[in-house]
Amino acid sequence: MREKMHRNYSRAAKMSSDYCIHIEFKLGFKSPLSVITYTRYITRRLERSDAEETMAWSMSVDTVLANKDGVEAFRTFLKSEFSEENVEFWLACEDFKKTKSPTKIALKARKIYSDFIQADAPKEINIDFHTKNHIAQNMTEPTLSCFDDAQRLIYSLMAKDSFPRFLRSEEYKELVKKQQNGKQKRWLPFL
Repeated sequence: MREKMHRNYSRAAKMSSDYCIHIEFKLGFKSPLSVITYTRYITRRLERSDAEETMAWSMSVDTVLANKDGVEAFRTFLKSEFSEENVEFWLACEDFKKTKSPTKIALKARKIYSDFIQADAPKEINIDFHTKNHIAQNMTEPTLSCFDDAQRLIYSLMAKDSFPRFLRSEEYKELVKKQQNGKQKRWLPFL
């Protein structure tokens, strides 16, 4: 038994040593102590990104939308409420704003318009006639800001309506519970 524990400890020490040398080489650390400090920092960040990050989602819809796992959890919840088009539209607008090429701007704008804005679109969002009409007029020469009004309306709808229900949902509560249990089980012997 003692020999087996010694072998496991030796493997962990070897992994730790190899990892430290790799980090030292890649990031240019001068001392092993700074490598170990950095490794502990990364481990704590990873632990935080699980449990604490999930709990931090309750602060605002922005924290959910800024996190890949948060977006997926929120999208799953919205699917159960038959309103996933809201988050999909918001994400499409965020992606659209990063577009550089004028030809791609026109293509993406038409795609967003046909998917979310025009009457009887497959994922039609619920916005007022004035905003819809304004966007339709801008489709002749779309700009990066042509969906801003609609995106603000949808964001407001999600923040005031869907998001509070998401926080009260069983899916969110289960996710927080699962993350908390997972954090208690995590342990790295060489740190």
